[in-house]
Amino acid sequence: MDSHNLIEVRNLRQTLSGQEILKGVDLNVPKGQTLVLLGQSGGGKSVFLKHLIGLMRPLSGSIKIEGLEISRLSERELEPVRRKIGMLFQDGALFDSMTVFDNVAFPLRERGERSEKVIRDKVARSLELVSLQGQENKMPVNLSGGMRKRASLARAVISEPSCILYDEPTAGLDPIVSDTINRLIRRLQSQLKVTSIVVTHDMTSTNHVADQVALLREGRIHFTGTLSALHSSTDPVLRDFIEGRSHEID
Repeated sequence: MDSHNLIEVRNLRQTLSGQEILKGVDLNVPKGQTLVLLGQSGGGKSVFLKHLIGLMRPLSGSIKIEGLEISRLSERELEPVRRKIGMLFQDGALFDSMTVFDNVAFPLRERGERSEKVIRDKVARSLELVSLQGQENKMPVNLSGGMRKRASLARAVISEPSCILYDEPTAGLDPIVSDTINRLIRRLQSQLKVTSIVVTHDMTSTNHVADQVALLREGRIHFTGTLSALHSSTDPVLRDFIEGRSHEID
């Protein structure tokens, strides 16, 4: 494994309901960088993310995180790997019956932290990172869409992960709130020195946060490279995606 990469995926294959979704995905994620994974809706981007935290097991292929092959680990063996990875789910996945404080504290309590002072201090720091100070006692139902995403992000970073996975972080948000989330992704990368994978089809978000870009197309990685390489490419598939052109209806 290349020491510059946090994650290396080789020939990853997966089917859902008899349909081949991932057809041999190869991808490197460099340490300390933000990689944006682009692709059409329903193209397998979220399925790919779920493999990285062991929520799905590959039919075949290899997934190495910091050199450790995770694809065949048991649930117990996966636990220390999952502690290194925070995930922002597309819908936020907050517990509606818990306050913001208890939602953010949940991973610590789940892993056996007993000191309320440690929990309070870490929750406060996480909420400060996402600019949600003073919102601890609110219930998720009383938060705006953007605030729900930020609370979910606070929960994702409380365990001090080395990698954060973002599943469509700006989906359903207006442009102003989306810009807030994009700025947060950048801020967390610089302040926490984390590696990030951002799954999206939002080119505005891509242009704001990406160091590296990959395009998933028809179950395989069609392109990987820098943001400038993406924009300077003459590949018609990439040009159509960047410019939002469809050939479905002529």
